[in-house]
Amino acid sequence: MSNKRGKVVIAAPVHPVLVAGLNEAGYNCEIHEKITQATAAELLQGCTGIITSTRLQIDRQLIDALPGLKWIGRMGSGMEVIDVAYAASKGIACFGSPEGNCNAVGEHALGMLLALIRRINISNSEMKEGIWLRDENRGVELEGKTIGLIGFGHTGRAFAKKLSGFDVRILAYDKYSRDNMPPYVTSCDNLQPVYNEADIISFHVPWHPETFHYFNRQFMTKMVKSFYLINTSRGQVVDTQALHEGILNKKISGACLDVFETEPVSAMNATMQNMFVELMRNSNVITTPHIAGYTVEALYKMSTTLLAKILEGNYEG
Repeated sequence: MSNKRGKVVIAAPVHPVLVAGLNEAGYNCEIHEKITQATAAELLQGCTGIITSTRLQIDRQLIDALPGLKWIGRMGSGMEVIDVAYAASKGIACFGSPEGNCNAVGEHALGMLLALIRRINISNSEMKEGIWLRDENRGVELEGKTIGLIGFGHTGRAFAKKLSGFDVRILAYDKYSRDNMPPYVTSCDNLQPVYNEADIISFHVPWHPETFHYFNRQFMTKMVKSFYLINTSRGQVVDTQALHEGILNKKISGACLDVFETEPVSAMNATMQNMFVELMRNSNVITTPHIAGYTVEALYKMSTTLLAKILEGNYEG
């Protein structure tokens, strides 16, 4: 098939099925996974579509430099790297693929939580050093706990489904979506039931100005119990200073963190790095480098999800 639909720049790791599908549909795909903000305007010239992840900020300036742009596809969830409103004003369609990695994020959140409360991570490290400690590594069970999910979109639902087999009580608060709750989830009209009852808090909200430091000192002081905190959403959702204080004063029993206010660690300022190092040294904190949605299967599912959405639009170059 001829390349009548125009040029597409693949600026993110994708599964080959996406490139093959776009080429078959008449696009001409160019792969530039190492693209930078500085080189973007030049490499993207003449493109009809862009496949991106977190490497580029597709802002007003970049959009204005690409007059032929028809659509932008985001590998993963969270559209904060794209000025969606400005793109829409220019008639540019924007697609995300949260359906593709939500299962991976749900599994990761559950894995981190179990590793933390059953002290799997710390005891494994000790065993590798020849240290055999049993009483010191007595864990707690999920059964009977109340878990508060903040945000109940694709990832919140995926996590809840996995938790449902553990005989736990699941509370879900979502400011924008309270319909079609599964039978094993109790929908909350506000956060008060979460404050009053939750043993574990897990955030599943996108980055947005209103979610900045959603978890802060005020949130923490409203919690009746000590609690475990999970964040696999966006780093800016959690106030690192409040988290640090909560861990030190044991209001937070432990934390599972896949995302951070500044990423990667090397980009953190001195204050943030010091807090990060202290958190890393705490046996009640488990961290991963923003890999919750990074699985072989998720790469395929995100790619096929984007492909279907793009082809449905039937865009011409």
